[in-house]
Amino acid sequence: MEIKIRRYESIYIVDIYGDMDMYNANDVKNLINTMIKKDIRYYIINLDNVDYIDSSGIGALIYVHSELKKRNMALRIVNVKGSVKKVIELTKLIGFFQIAPTVKDGIAELSRMNRS
Repeated sequence: MEIKIRRYESIYIVDIYGDMDMYNANDVKNLINTMIKKDIRYYIINLDNVDYIDSSGIGALIYVHSELKKRNMALRIVNVKGSVKKVIELTKLIGFFQIAPTVKDGIAELSRMNRS
């Protein structure tokens, strides 16, 4: 798995490439924890290039969501498709996560929050 970070105004986009599994799910958690310490408030996790996610990957997403929520920070998960979408649906987390279809949609949603 590879992680790249880019920024659009005050929104940080975390692009994940490769499988999100027990071997690397902690990398996502560690990265977000570092970003939280820098008081970054708006996050997008882009799963466009993730073809496989296991329970550890789902656990990392739940952890990130929970950590950001308790700090009144915002997260959108975008480009959820294929087998990743099936896993999220099977675990009944589709309504738990705030999911946007694309990075552009996620940016629009978070930008509206940032202005209010």
